[in-house]
Order: sequence, then C-alpha cells, then structure tokens
Amino acid sequence: MPPAAPLRVRVPATSANLGPGFDCLGLALDLHLEVRARASDRDRFAYRGEGRLPDRPDGLVHVGFRAVFEHLGRPAPTVALDARNPIPLARGLGSSSAALVAGAALADAWTGGALGRDGVFQLTAALEGHPDNVAPAVFGGFTVSAPRLDGGYATSVLAVPPGWRLLFGVPDFELPTAEARAALPTTVHRDDAVRTAARSALWALAVARDEPALLRTASVDVLHEPYREPLVPGLREARTALRAAGAYAAFLSGAGPTVGVVTPEHAEAACRSVLETFVGRRGRVLALRAGLGYEVYGDVGSTLQS
Repeated sequence: MPPAAPLRVRVPATSANLGPGFDCLGLALDLHLEVRARASDRDRFAYRGEGRLPDRPDGLVHVGFRAVFEHLGRPAPTVALDARNPIPLARGLGSSSAALVAGAALADAWTGGALGRDGVFQLTAALEGHPDNVAPAVFGGFTVSAPRLDGGYATSVLAVPPGWRLLFGVPDFELPTAEARAALPTTVHRDDAVRTAARSALWALAVARDEPALLRTASVDVLHEPYREPLVPGLREARTALRAAGAYAAFLSGAGPTVGVVTPEHAEAACRSVLETFVGRRGRVLALRAGLGYEVYGDVGSTLQS
C-alpha cells in the first residue's frame, strides 16, 4: 500500500576520507538534497539544482528506492520523484551517496520502516561499495566505519564540536570517483599503512576530545592524496598555503576536486582567501557546519522515524 500522503526526505552532503581515512571516515554537512515521493501510474523523475541530470527514472534516487523493495523481496511500486539538489555533482561532496540514501530512505518509510536506519545504511553502503559517504548521510555527524567480520559494516558516530569552522573550496570541474580511484596504486608500503592507521585514529580522538590542533597531524595523508594531486591543479600549493595561513586541516574531500578545511576562527578569513585563489573565478567557497542524518517527513511536516 502506498503512503496516504506524499513523502519528503532531506539528506546531507558529506565529506569523506578527510585525509587518511580512506573509505572509512566521513562527515555530514548542512547542505541538503531534498526529494519528494508520491504514488504514480508510472515511474517519473524531475530534477532541479546543481548540474544537469536527465528527467528519466533511471538515476540513483530510483536505484536506491527500488533496491529496498528488491531486498525485501517485493515488487517496487511506480513512484514520481521530484528532487531539489544544492550539492555540487562529482565534486567530492557525496552527491551520489545522498541520492542513493534518499531513495532508500523514502522506500523504507513507504514500507513502514521495514529496514530501519541501520538497514538503509547497510543496503546503501553495499550499493556504493564503501561506507564512508553513506554513513554520515544516514547517521549524521562524524562517522567511522569498518567492515564487519560477518559482512556488512560497523559504524560509530561522534558529534562534531560546534565551534569547529569548516570551509570547502569547490572548483568548477568534475572529477568522477572512478577516475580518481584509477590513479591509485594497487599496493602500499608498510610504513604508509602504519601512518594511515595512526592518523585516522587520531582524527577520531580530535573530534571526541575537541582538540582540533591534533588535525595538523591527523589529516595528513600518504595513501591516496599524493596520487590524485595531478588530477587537481593547484592542490599541493593550496594545502601548503592553507597550513601557513593557520588551518588545522586541509584535505581532499572524498575523491576531490573539492578541498576541505578545518580552521580556527582567527584564521578563517585567510583560509577563505587561499581557497578563493584555488577555485578561481568560476569556483566557489562554502562555509558549512556539521549536519544531521537524513530525515523523512510526511507532507504535513511531521518527521517519520525509522
């Protein structure tokens, strides 16, 4: 049975990796994809927002929606989806994960919460192939995810200290995740593996203890960012300038090309200036805060829990 009234979902943009936390660390941001779902005689999709997407019902929102019904062994109903998206596409801010989570969350609400929030997470992480973006999109805050021995993923969530300043420099070009992953080596040196594990753990402690100065060490990556530098013009120079300007952290957001920054208040203006140079006239700098996980509403505005 379809819901009595149309459903709406808000899903946050996300930043993943955060330097050394490759495929495991993530951060929800207060920039939201919104999708409205209603029963329809056939599948429909309408899109407004960043970039250009075809108005065809074969995109990631529908993929996430149908995957829930397939997982439950039920035929997926036909649905009309209307999306409003302010998240830049293919820039490292989790636009694809937000779309998958939006579809799955709507389908979960459509079925009366048959999967629940963790079920939505497990399903969308499997669809993505890694949990770093979908975890914060589902749960909010700062997330650490790891493969469980029995399959699926274990995730823990920390609230981001409210005083942390977050800036994101978004260049005016796309960098598809597949292209960014293709630049990575298939093996890593043991010393690099040790540094990566230690710095990822230090990231979580920096959040838990509200000690952002730890990020000057914790955010430095040797696993993937050095190999992606040729794909992002100006990345090395921007990171060097951001650290000189007083940033606690400067890292590729996801696969890039966006650069994320954690900065003390007194260095925010200087860091913004560096990012403006990095992105150029056609790029933009976003000042964001940590966000909450997805929320589903009925059209009357009440939040539906799952």
